[in-house]
Amino acid sequence: MYTILSIIFAGILVLATLDCAYLYLLALASLRKTDPPKSNIPPLRFAAVIPAHDEARVIGNTIGTILSAGYPRHLLDVFVVADHCTDDTAEIARQAGAVCYELDEGERSGKGRALSWLLMRIFEKHKDYQVVAVFDADTQVQPSFFDIMSARLSTGVQVVQGNYVIRNPQDGWFPGLAWSMFLIDNRSQNLGRTNLGLSAKNMGDSICFQSGVLRWFGWGKGLTEDYALRQRLLMEGIHIEYEPTAVGKGYAPVNWHEASIQRARWLVGTYQASRKWARKMLISGIKSRDPALIDGALQAFLPSYSTLTLISGLITVLTWIFQDWLWYWLPFAWTALLVLLFIYPLICLAFERAPLRAFTVILTGPVFILWRTWLGILSRFIRQDIPWIRASRPADLDHK
Repeated sequence: MYTILSIIFAGILVLATLDCAYLYLLALASLRKTDPPKSNIPPLRFAAVIPAHDEARVIGNTIGTILSAGYPRHLLDVFVVADHCTDDTAEIARQAGAVCYELDEGERSGKGRALSWLLMRIFEKHKDYQVVAVFDADTQVQPSFFDIMSARLSTGVQVVQGNYVIRNPQDGWFPGLAWSMFLIDNRSQNLGRTNLGLSAKNMGDSICFQSGVLRWFGWGKGLTEDYALRQRLLMEGIHIEYEPTAVGKGYAPVNWHEASIQRARWLVGTYQASRKWARKMLISGIKSRDPALIDGALQAFLPSYSTLTLISGLITVLTWIFQDWLWYWLPFAWTALLVLLFIYPLICLAFERAPLRAFTVILTGPVFILWRTWLGILSRFIRQDIPWIRASRPADLDHK
């Protein structure tokens, strides 16, 4: 019994340590930051596309920031799909300078279907755009966003993910935690992967595509069509690169109800997409010796940071409780791994030179880990589609 338990805990320790080492590899790879790209090639022609459902309060400002970002006006058009709107979204979008299509047919099923529907009409009816930039209805782009993306895409890169930042961390615990987590994600998961020649995440916002990519692949449908699109691109050898100097800012949910629905939708969708693509990516990656494909498969197969930390914490407690029945070094090894997992987000924030508030709010992460794990368990038993919801924003709350 002594030996069997020790072998089991030691075997799990090896696997968990490899997963932790994988996280640290990405974090260390993010230490190399490059200057904003420059290009002598004439600026590219952009179509900025925005899916919107009842976004009358914010859509005008979003379009305004895009058109005032300093990019040549004749090379930038904004397209909005008013998806089953019951307010003045379409009218306000047109007044702000966008071309707006209204989608009323069928049932509303979320961002994926609306974007796919809009892209079909853009490619059929409008001039030949070289780049398609995707934004949410509340995104505020920083000046020079399009200049930076044009220069980056002019080098031959096919897809570039911008630096998506949460703009309302002051509106509560969850927005503050989401802001800090996005700083970590962008630094480690996106910049780290790009520096290693792997594929960054598709954040679904502030991301730019060579138009031919979306003509061929479309956007896709489903609960997490952006996550699945990254996997489909990887299968065709297309990597997403990350550009930290091209910044877009959006809102995080301000209450637990909306955050829970959005997170559950994400967990169910990623689980479904991973079941479909993970094995294919791993087999294809091994056959072609493509590190990016293997990395995409590992991301689908391996437990998330939250799950890994929770499991490691539980096993650490168990090893100390049953230390008399285990090899003497196992409790110490598990404790060391748990410490490494605990300080991992703090190291990423230090690499990012994040403000002090990001460190303090991330220390409440254990609450998030328990909440996310509970939603993750529930998501395995959810069979019906989870409806897409529009998150409340400060502008909405002021009018309640």
